[in-house]
Amino acid sequence: MTTNEIQTLQGNTVPLKGIRRAAAKQMVAAWEAPAFHLTVEVDMTNALTVKSVSAQSTVTDRLISAAATALQENPGLNAHYSEEGVTTFENINIGMAVATDHGLTVPVIHEVTSLSLPDIAQRRREVVEKARARKLGMADISAGTFTISNLGMLGIDRFDAIINVPQVAILAVASTRQRYVMRDGEAQWRPVAELTLTCDHRAVDGYAGAVFLKRLKELVEQPIPAA
Repeated sequence: MTTNEIQTLQGNTVPLKGIRRAAAKQMVAAWEAPAFHLTVEVDMTNALTVKSVSAQSTVTDRLISAAATALQENPGLNAHYSEEGVTTFENINIGMAVATDHGLTVPVIHEVTSLSLPDIAQRRREVVEKARARKLGMADISAGTFTISNLGMLGIDRFDAIINVPQVAILAVASTRQRYVMRDGEAQWRPVAELTLTCDHRAVDGYAGAVFLKRLKELVEQPIPAA
């Protein structure tokens, strides 16, 4: 091809607006944070029994419940960062990354520690349905203190989620796979998922992130309390 034969690409430009425009600005701010990542493998045997405890609940609901307990014990991750400092919160409001036809949004389940597992399931269904119907109000997306992004249902083995600023941490949940591992001195096939925590290093150090993730792993691997 000569210089006189250079072709012009023809494409369709879709303007960024609404949720997509806001998300783009949020991502730019998030990339400015000096982030680090921590990953653990979690035995999901007990988590997968969630429907025997609460018929309408999912593994995501169990993770939300366990994360709330771990955040209650490790409040440094239930926080926002700003140039003025780090603000921790008593209320634990967990956002969920939800993909919709009009972009990614993060509806929030407020005061999770006050909710039972069935309550969490009901709230999750309500906000996800509102997100996909484009009926979320400001109250549904405001005051989040921590976020969970679950791509396990799409077969993703591991990923690093981008912090939902001004929050200081986000949890990425990958798919559950059968793995041949050592348990109680013998090799066994077990359902295992990788959980990856992304932290803003300005607010959270590696030790604090590791303590939180270790506790979350312990909680998820425990038998689920009766609803």
